[in-house]
Amino acid sequence: MTESAAPQPPAWWIYRGDGVPHNGIERLPDPPSWRPLQQGMPPQDEPVPPQPADTRRGRVFQVDHGLVDAVNAALLLRRPLLLTGRPGTGKSTLAHAVAYELGLGPVLHWPVTSRSTLRDGLYAYDAIGRLHEANLRRAGLETGDGTGDIGRFLRLGPLGTALLPRRRPRVLLVDELDKSDIDLPNDLLTVFEEGRFTIEELLRLPPEQRTVPVRTADGQSAPVTEGEVECWAFPFVVITSNEEREFPAAFARRCLRYDIEQPGPDRLAAIVAAHLGADALEEAAPLVEAFLAEQSNGSVAVDQLLSAIQLARAGADEDPEQWQDLLRTLWRHLETGP
Repeated sequence: MTESAAPQPPAWWIYRGDGVPHNGIERLPDPPSWRPLQQGMPPQDEPVPPQPADTRRGRVFQVDHGLVDAVNAALLLRRPLLLTGRPGTGKSTLAHAVAYELGLGPVLHWPVTSRSTLRDGLYAYDAIGRLHEANLRRAGLETGDGTGDIGRFLRLGPLGTALLPRRRPRVLLVDELDKSDIDLPNDLLTVFEEGRFTIEELLRLPPEQRTVPVRTADGQSAPVTEGEVECWAFPFVVITSNEEREFPAAFARRCLRYDIEQPGPDRLAAIVAAHLGADALEEAAPLVEAFLAEQSNGSVAVDQLLSAIQLARAGADEDPEQWQDLLRTLWRHLETGP
């Protein structure tokens, strides 16, 4: 009796969620008429930057059908994907999974804090450093007129780098936006709608410095002409939130929202197998059952379960009483703090 073939993914999917790299991003259709971001001739595609050292995060991520649908909808509609849910449910890891499978290079990561501003995500300008260099030049301690050096004092942030014109989109992770100042989500609206921004410091340059090379968030260099940065392919933006507060309606309306639920028994088994191998499943079964009980009583993260399994496989469970004490330490509920 022959085995039945694996079900084929829906034809409209670009991202399949199986952790197998492919070139499906080339099938991404043009943006809808109300998102006309791709204008003029496509830029010459740069080589995809090398994958980061932690590609395993993307390769082993386990995703359900509903989340794959949401990712593909965000890709086709050119809208940010807003992921909500408890800490430890894999919201941030999804960005790495999409970048790995679709070959979009390393994830551009913007960890948001209460002090973050839109300017932080777009670019930084070291005005003091440039002034110091000008003073040295006036004192005769440095040569050159310095007129073409401003690019050395500019560095694009993660959002600014994601908006550089490329044929293939970059992946941007805006992590824990709910920690931001109340104004930041609204400040992001125009950038997400238009896919462009201006570097004011470059607008004052003379005509002969029309194009200036600037550093990027991933350690490369990119030319910026007349201070304008405008994307050709809208980046795939993953915004995570632990739901510490609600976002303004205007911002939420422009995102696709998906709530990642705590994993059940089947998904936990798939996660354990992906990280520790299928041979760990039988040994881990009692811990998975105990973890599910803890999950029903409060917020615990999958990495806490994986840590417990790893310690058990190393022999930390030989003394039952000490093992239970250690599990209570490992499985401290996230909302209770340290």
